[in-house]
Order: sequence, then C-alpha cells, then structure tokens
Amino acid sequence: MATVLITGADGFTGRYVANAMRARGHHVVGLVRREPTSGADVYGCDLLQRARLGKVIDRVRPDWVVHLAAIAFVGHGDPGEMYATNVIGTRNLLEALDACEKKPSAILLASSANIYGAGESGLPIAEDAPFHPANDYAVSKVALEYMSQLWHDRLPIITVRPFNYIGVGQSPSFLVAKIADHFRRRASVIELGNLDVARDFSDVRWVSDVYCRLLEAAPVGEVFNVCSGQPVTLMHLIETMSRIAGHEIDVQVNPAFVRPHEVKSQCGDNRKLMSAIGQLDTPPLFDTLEWLLAPGEPA
Repeated sequence: MATVLITGADGFTGRYVANAMRARGHHVVGLVRREPTSGADVYGCDLLQRARLGKVIDRVRPDWVVHLAAIAFVGHGDPGEMYATNVIGTRNLLEALDACEKKPSAILLASSANIYGAGESGLPIAEDAPFHPANDYAVSKVALEYMSQLWHDRLPIITVRPFNYIGVGQSPSFLVAKIADHFRRRASVIELGNLDVARDFSDVRWVSDVYCRLLEAAPVGEVFNVCSGQPVTLMHLIETMSRIAGHEIDVQVNPAFVRPHEVKSQCGDNRKLMSAIGQLDTPPLFDTLEWLLAPGEPA
C-alpha cells in the first residue's frame, strides 16, 4: 500500500483519482487550498505558503504524488493568480518534496494538451510536437513543464498532458458540462461560442485509471499524452446528447463567448502512453455522455 498525496484533492479530477487509488488499496492524503472542515487525511494549504507546505510534506512523507492543484479554466479572469498557482505553486511543491528526508518514488505532474495550441504538426498530435500556446492557461503549463525540468535530476517526475476529459461533477464553466446541464434542465436555448471545433474527449474515470497505472509503472522523466486519439465535433456531441435526452436545444452563437484564437481541431496520439501502461481502452463516448446526463448527485 502506497501513501498517495493528491493536491487539489477536492477538485473534479482529484475526487476521481482519490477513488481510483483507494480502490487499489492505497492510502490517500488530500491537499486542498482551504482548511478542511473534517477529515484526518486532508490538509489545508495554499501552494504559495512555502513554510506550511514544507511542514505538510514532512508529515505526510508520501510514496507517490499526484499534482492536480491548478487554475484550469482558460477563461479565468486573473492571469496573475493563474501563473502564481500553476507555476510558482508547482515549484514550491517540488522544492518541498526535494527537501523532504523521504523522497517519493513517483511524482505525476498534470500539464495540459492546451500547450500544443493550433500548431502545424498535424493530427494526431504526438508528445514531440512543438508548443503553440494560445492563452495564458496554456502558457502557464508550458512554464510549468520547463520549470519542472530543473528538478528532473533530483525527483522522479512523470508529466502528463491530458486532452479534454469529462464526467459527472465537472463545473458548468467547462463546455461539455455546461451543455449537459442545459439538457438535464431541458432548456430550450443554449448560447455557445465557437461551434466549428473538434476535440479529443475522454472519460474522467478512465483518466484516473491512467494516472494510477503511470504511478505504478513509474516511467520517470517521461511525458505522456492522455487522450482517446479520436476527434469529435462539438455539433456531433450536441446531437448525441439530444438523442440520449430525447430533447432538442436551439444552439445560438453568443459573440461574447467566441475565443479569437480558438483551436479548430485537436486530437492526441496515445501510442506512447499505451506502450508504457499497457492497452487501456477508452469508454465509448456515448456511454460517458449517457452517464453525464443521468439523474443523480455528482460523484
């Protein structure tokens, strides 16, 4: 049984990764930004609090670390906070892990496929594709990756670049969660931005299993796309949700939601990932959307 520290443990991805780790018999310790109201295995600590963070790491002494804490919404209104959290916060975490007497055997850092942007490398995108970040979030993840290289000779870092993934409990600030919320409420109209886009969608439960397998395999120093390898157009996704829900929505473009540098089409190459962890088939998108539209409380 490994002691697994998950930063951002109360976030969308963190909850699923924690469940997947516990299902494997591991001891999960969460790190959250605000002081928790309960739970002996949850610590409240902002990643910008270096001294406090160091004390938490010394106390937990994790075997594995899953670093998910970040400002992940591209439209976040405070770029300064985004860079501070995503870059400086990550550096503080690596510094604290390096200073700990007991070093972890594997550290998984979550970057993002946003770093590829609208590059000219073609599809599907492999890990050696050049970076073309088109927003502050993507730039912050590029900076995170470059900064983390300063620690690769001292810490066992694995970097993942997840493409779009979805599931129950995701904030409606994110596109698919917003659309699903409208279908569940049987809204008559939805306002969206760029409609002429295609994305590589995965199920958050599958992504969580991937993260577990990578920590078990510990291919340190490597970078992996986490993706299905299949692009799906936004309109196809909406039409599929409409069939599942038995309800049609009038889709309208709101110019305020249109991003000027939106990437038109993106899908990843997952062959390197499968070579490292073994074949792990992605759930059919229809099944994920059916789960997303089913009534019930978020996971």
